[in-house]
Amino acid sequence: MDILEQRIRAESHELGRGVIKVDSFLNHQVDPDLMHEIGSEFARRFESTNPTKIMTVETGGIAPAFATAALLHVPLIIARKRRAAGMPRELLQESTISQTSHQAIDLYASREFLTPQDRIVIIDDFLTNAQTMLALCRLVERGRARLVGIGVVIEKTYEGGREHLAHLQIPVEALVRIAKISNGAIEFVE
Repeated sequence: MDILEQRIRAESHELGRGVIKVDSFLNHQVDPDLMHEIGSEFARRFESTNPTKIMTVETGGIAPAFATAALLHVPLIIARKRRAAGMPRELLQESTISQTSHQAIDLYASREFLTPQDRIVIIDDFLTNAQTMLALCRLVERGRARLVGIGVVIEKTYEGGREHLAHLQIPVEALVRIAKISNGAIEFVE
């Protein structure tokens, strides 16, 4: 996606440890026109999987997942990182290690929103080592729903996440793939 690559080149910053700051347009301040383009591209790529719901994890994945769900006209499920007031007692729960904080986190989803009739596409902002993504996949499985695709806005190919997802045998789509970051310079996979 050329427009996304251009925004990353112009506005992102490397914060060290492979962390890319894209908060001016993706996950702190959100550019609604760019989100519409991202949602349109994901909708085009996943329409043939006939998803019944889109799923993401709070907070970075919400904007692109919402745009995708809106354009596909399906509900969005947001996996929570903590129990929220009003959530049922019996929740689906999975644990993982946060890529940014390097601490254990729990992810929660309500059983009532994941059913055996559901076809789920997971959308998130980044694919790094796939640990959070795999926890989301386990939530889908525990809800007895069918995972039909994974979409990420930015994939850091050098972290090997795609390889950890290969066993799922579903489409994994990245809008932009980064080969490496060196001294603040980003090299994209062509």
